[in-house]
Amino acid sequence: MLEISGLRKSFDGFVATSDVSLSVARGEIAAVIGPNGAGKSTLFNLITGHIRPDVGTVHLEGRDITGAAPHAICRMGMGRSFQRANIFPKLSVFENVQAALIAHRRAATDLWSASRDIFRAETHQLLASLGLGPQAEVTGGTLSYGNQKQLELGIALAGEPKILLLDEPTAGMSSVETAETIGLLQRIASERELTLLFTEHDMDVVFAIAHKIAVLHQGRIIAVGRPDEVRADPEVRRVYLGEQHA
Repeated sequence: MLEISGLRKSFDGFVATSDVSLSVARGEIAAVIGPNGAGKSTLFNLITGHIRPDVGTVHLEGRDITGAAPHAICRMGMGRSFQRANIFPKLSVFENVQAALIAHRRAATDLWSASRDIFRAETHQLLASLGLGPQAEVTGGTLSYGNQKQLELGIALAGEPKILLLDEPTAGMSSVETAETIGLLQRIASERELTLLFTEHDMDVVFAIAHKIAVLHQGRIIAVGRPDEVRADPEVRRVYLGEQHA
């Protein structure tokens, strides 16, 4: 599904990522972990077109998308969430997802239909799948942080992605919200046959759902493998996990 080869990016002489290569198979749930400043968000920005790499390539389903505009990459089948919930805080939950559907399906050029009547059934169906149906009329900005992240996921899913990149999907959540989010991501990925690539600080989340883990340290990947392989890697334990995860 996704093939990253030799990505390098520097800012004013500081190397943020160096020769990063990683493949993610169709239907796989893969995680990128590492200390703060390891280059995880920069890597996601390179993949999604928010930053152009100095060197290297990104291929989506065999198609070279290196340096393409984020909206173009989105239309090719890649969705993304950010560390901070990225929603329309003054719109209702329903309107947030409906607007995303209208944009994705290019219905904004329909001058003959009121926007409030477009994709109503599809919007309600998507909200129900996320557990947000009862909150459809609630203003997005008044939701709990966990629900805002769920809403952001709904906006991303409205784009009908084949692969989702999730940047710290449980950051700032309570333990209950984290557990609910883990279950939601696993269910959504299975039901929609989605490929997931995510960064995450909570190692319990990572080892609970990831099929493959890549470890970034100072802009370089130092290990890639199954959770048990990464957990046992001496270098990973030394620079990141610590002996308590051994």
